[in-house]
Amino acid sequence: MRYIGADANTANNQVYTYTAAGGETSISGADNGGSILAFSSGANLTVHLNGTLLTAGTDYDTNTANTIDNLTALSASDSVVVTVYRLFNGSDAMPLVGGTFSGPVDFSNSVAGTTEVNATVTGNVTLDFSRYQNFVLTLTGNTTLDNPTTEVIGQSGFITFIQDSTGGYTVSLDTDYETAGAAGLTLSSTADTTDIVPYVVTATGRILLGAPQLAFA
Repeated sequence: MRYIGADANTANNQVYTYTAAGGETSISGADNGGSILAFSSGANLTVHLNGTLLTAGTDYDTNTANTIDNLTALSASDSVVVTVYRLFNGSDAMPLVGGTFSGPVDFSNSVAGTTEVNATVTGNVTLDFSRYQNFVLTLTGNTTLDNPTTEVIGQSGFITFIQDSTGGYTVSLDTDYETAGAAGLTLSSTADTTDIVPYVVTATGRILLGAPQLAFA
């Protein structure tokens, strides 16, 4: 497991940037962006003056919480950057496999599942659920979806079926694919039509298909 910070035991860093008025031998409180300098005495941090790393105990002290003191008097416009490395708890980490989230996760941009786009689908086809969440399949002949071995419980997405310029092709299902009332899958047959079928995996060997949305135009 890796961490972000000055060393392998730290993360969640605070960066505090202070521009001197001149004459200061200590800094504390809010910086130019409004961030409050906050740390306990003896905290793990670094201090840079105009880009040069200062030495703790020689160039400055952190004997008082939330204060960098015993600096050589600063000159006007000197830039002091303090990076406070906050401790990272192992319980906050998300393991690579088998982890769960304790709360909601917000993304600053949209997130799209990986999608297979296959322009020549015919005959027996096995979808790879370990590599793809969604599938866009152009039918060039009658097709059978064979049972996969890569589905994951809870995985969901969509399968889009597009008839090619000839059209008239059918899609048959192997036993792992289930439809409501065991009705099977009836799709549009007209050339160049597009149908969308949602799915969800509820168990190994059970891929439930929702009602097809037909003939998008």
